[in-house]
Amino acid sequence: MFDIITIGTVTRDVFLSSPLFKIIKDPQHLKKIGFPTGEAQCFAFGGKIEIGKPILATGGGASNTAITFSRNGLKTASLFKVGQDEAAEDILEKFHKEKITPFAVKEKNKATAYSVILLAPGGERTILVYRGASENLRIKDILSEVSNIKTRWLYISPGKIPFDVIKKIFDYFSKQKTLIAFNPSKNMIQMGMNKIKPLLVKSKVVILNREEAAYLTNIDYFNEKEIFKKLDRAVPGIAVMTNGPKGVSVSDGFNIYRAGIFSAFGEKKNKVIDRTGAGDAFGSGFVAGLMQKKEKCIKGLCKINNIEHAIRLGSANATSVVEHIGAKEGILTKSGFERSKRWQKLQIEMRKLN
Repeated sequence: MFDIITIGTVTRDVFLSSPLFKIIKDPQHLKKIGFPTGEAQCFAFGGKIEIGKPILATGGGASNTAITFSRNGLKTASLFKVGQDEAAEDILEKFHKEKITPFAVKEKNKATAYSVILLAPGGERTILVYRGASENLRIKDILSEVSNIKTRWLYISPGKIPFDVIKKIFDYFSKQKTLIAFNPSKNMIQMGMNKIKPLLVKSKVVILNREEAAYLTNIDYFNEKEIFKKLDRAVPGIAVMTNGPKGVSVSDGFNIYRAGIFSAFGEKKNKVIDRTGAGDAFGSGFVAGLMQKKEKCIKGLCKINNIEHAIRLGSANATSVVEHIGAKEGILTKSGFERSKRWQKLQIEMRKLN
């Protein structure tokens, strides 16, 4: 019996940084030529650009989240698809070092997914992605690997794995009474609420950023309460809406919990080095926090309040990750979270949803 199995993508990553990678903000002109955010990362055309030392790492939603769970003392496995190549062997070696059981399906005809991350000063980045074998996961692969495996929780970050495959995963594990945490990919969010609702209704936790939540619900970005009301009608469990450096809001269907981010500490000065993996770090930290029962006692009266603990762990994990290069380097261990004074206080506000 596992505590949790993660399902999604794994990648071999290389990080390239240079002060010559510039962020250009010009909504008036950039939107017209195919940049919907009005921002672009640019560098000089036709010449040689000096970069810092390339950093090799591993990434992907299944991998990043699995490491959070394992470092928090949970018996963890991960299911993913890779090629039959050197990158796959490096990824598997990382799993074994982190004490994670890999259910690795190997693809003969495609290479392991690969990403090149261009880091600009300030932590902003552009990711060049080759999805390779990762998006070719099939239901027969899954059943051959985990048909006789039991797990308390499932964490799904699907990338571009086909919708029909993800739906069958939900159906199969729901029948096993497994609790499911779902972090929909951009690809799935663009399918719309009606399409992915069969997945949402079987989720214990759904994790989105604010832009994604507004798009999925078709409700104005600034109307948080109405976004949550629509999500709560579709999600029987907990809806999480992250908002980058502004923090996070969480609804359990009755209350909304709001928190900012952890402040500067020591020599860090709140410096963001690389935002890669921040979403995975928060989502997996939040779910790990839910899985750890915590009692809050006031004047002798005690009650379990996992949501507040989950927000604190998720926020700490994400903060630590963005202070390092790569999606894994800063992931916290259970003892690192519990023993550091830095992570013990985070102001969390709770209000009734209605």
